[in-house]
Amino acid sequence: MIEVKQVSKYYSHHQKAVDNLSFSVPKGTILGFLGPNGAGKTTTMRMITGFMAPSEGSIEVAGCDTVSQSMLVRQKIGYLPETPPLYPELTVESYLDFVARLKGIKSAQERKKRIAEVAESCWIGDVLKKSPGKLSKGYRQRVGLAQAIIHNPEVIILDEPTIGLDPKQIQETRKLIKGLGGQHTLILSTHILPEVQMTCDRVVIINKGKILAEDTPANLIARSAGVQQIRLQVRGPQSEIATLLQAQPEIENCMYESSDADLHSFHIQSRRIGIQAQLARSIVAQDWDLMALQTASGSLEDIFIQLVTKEGGAD
Repeated sequence: MIEVKQVSKYYSHHQKAVDNLSFSVPKGTILGFLGPNGAGKTTTMRMITGFMAPSEGSIEVAGCDTVSQSMLVRQKIGYLPETPPLYPELTVESYLDFVARLKGIKSAQERKKRIAEVAESCWIGDVLKKSPGKLSKGYRQRVGLAQAIIHNPEVIILDEPTIGLDPKQIQETRKLIKGLGGQHTLILSTHILPEVQMTCDRVVIINKGKILAEDTPANLIARSAGVQQIRLQVRGPQSEIATLLQAQPEIENCMYESSDADLHSFHIQSRRIGIQAQLARSIVAQDWDLMALQTASGSLEDIFIQLVTKEGGAD
């Protein structure tokens, strides 16, 4: 359904946002598109939607080229950008009617039917008569999702679809996205990695415009078998703690996660069984307070951190 072939995008001679990217998305698949800030995710999605043209390579959606057949591609796509494209001078209902007409639904009766369907799916029935400008961020996000699916498109591209939603709404949106799979082809970009693990059939992880990994979530997690994921919380001087951890030859990756005053959190990866005891002794020997030492099971988040850390992080 989607074919991205050797695509690059240059913003200047010195800035390459996407670097020779190639991947495909079969019909009915939900693809998780992951990467740190600045990785090239939004640029790639804008090229797939026909919003901008690639500098090199080609993209096809349902057999149509996004450059030479841009209008045909746009008819087949529903797109929710990170900031929903809403018009505060319209009510939600009139806005959805306007989008439906833009998307080629000519019958007023059919538009009314579709508005009722997406209002129920996206839980916005109680705000149809209100202005989008007066809605909360969560409601605006749901109206944006409704406009993306109003014309029942073959391909749906969602950039951070659950941002601003509360936990119950996030759970409902995941269920909606999962239900759209099979009938529709979806690309989902999000920073909430458990969301991808629960929702997506395949995952593409990119950094600095290049693909680092592409597979099913289960296969990606299986690749990390034998690698222990350890999370530490230590009270003491951050730079000295980091130096001590990085000096351990059994540690493959050491990522600094966060701090609260002089309490610092680290995410460590090691293939050595029983390294936890050695780490505990080393930390206590420095007269630092070991506040937490946890071994976590492998997850998509661990794979993401491992790959991105190995590549040196985002620009």
